Amino acid sequence: MFQRLLNPLPKRSFFLFGARGTGKTTWLMGHFKKQNHLYLDLLEDETESRYSKRPGILDHELQHLDLENRLPRTVIIDEVQKIPKLLDIAQKWIQKKKLIFIFSGSSARKLKRGAANLLAGRANSYTLFPLSFLELEKQFQLEQALQWGTLPECATLNSERGKKSFLRAYCQTYLKEEILVEQLIRKLPPFRNFLEILAQNNGKLLSLEKFSREVGVDHKTIASYIDILEDTYLGLLLRPFHPSLRKSQLQQPKFYFFDLGVKRQLDGTLGTPLIPSTSAFGDAFESWLIHEVHRINQYFELDYRLSFYRSKHGAEVDLILSKGSKRIFVEIKSTEVKDTAEISALARLTTEWDGPHDIYYVSRDLKAERMDSVTCLHYSDFLKKLSRGQEPVRIAGRAKWRE
Repeated sequence: MFQRLLNPLPKRSFFLFGARGTGKTTWLMGHFKKQNHLYLDLLEDETESRYSKRPGILDHELQHLDLENRLPRTVIIDEVQKIPKLLDIAQKWIQKKKLIFIFSGSSARKLKRGAANLLAGRANSYTLFPLSFLELEKQFQLEQALQWGTLPECATLNSERGKKSFLRAYCQTYLKEEILVEQLIRKLPPFRNFLEILAQNNGKLLSLEKFSREVGVDHKTIASYIDILEDTYLGLLLRPFHPSLRKSQLQQPKFYFFDLGVKRQLDGTLGTPLIPSTSAFGDAFESWLIHEVHRINQYFELDYRLSFYRSKHGAEVDLILSKGSKRIFVEIKSTEVKDTAEISALARLTTEWDGPHDIYYVSRDLKAERMDSVTCLHYSDFLKKLSRGQEPVRIAGRAKWRE
């Protein structure tokens, strides 16, 4: 069992979201195994049928347990989006007896769009992701993460055949259970085509009009498809940087699938080895690192806003971390040797920015050094320091670190 980074506040109700297969149920069972709790798994047909017909049964059951002095301290409802009305009963018992409720789910769409009771601040919200570099620790192998992704079950399989079989079944199960059963779309074939084309364009600028032509549906439908993927935690929409959040939302974003194994299964490249120094390897490394930063930002509650920058002339900075007036620019390269020309160009590109900012060139080069105004770090050092909430302090032209 992997030691996860998720660390919710104790003695407080919370929502735990995340794509299917990220380990939510496993984490809940491990985290609360020593506590007296009531567990409802709405993925079980009998349980879902029982409570969907009469959600009030939960209230009667809790009253009965209370009368017998057997009321549990914690109630866990797995896949709560299937019966949102259970949230009304939960609110009553949170107020009445200060019970702790844990709600997990692989889709927030029904809750967000269906005017479900989100408990008005009485419950925090957390997300569980595929395994991160920090969670895998000594078991982490970059090439394996880029080739197969890091969904927990896939990470425990030793054979390529087993990994391929798992990822194939995962994508088929998602289409069946998450899309058809939840009735998130009306027609499956266009959505299946959309997933394949989107996976082929992972990390590239999104054009709704282009996708509309290729998939054969209008651009509003394409926009709704992207919303579905966000609401089911299957990807990260990275927007271009602009001081105005409203204006940044009017520009073309990029979409990164949440797991590289799933992305490669969807675009048909899963059986093709990733070879260092190729563009495919570089794209996969960029996607993986952006997700690692996103996961660290969420788990450690660093509160950065993630974006990318693209100049009028087409020059880009892969990732920007913003907090207030602070900016952290991150250029991501999969090479094992630094490119001094790229580093100099990066330094020049960021001179136009006002306010405090730091610049990083993150690669597979093991040697940490400072060139111009750019701090060059191996990806592992960068991620570890980011997870500790460390920020650089410039002293005599060098970068040192402080907590």
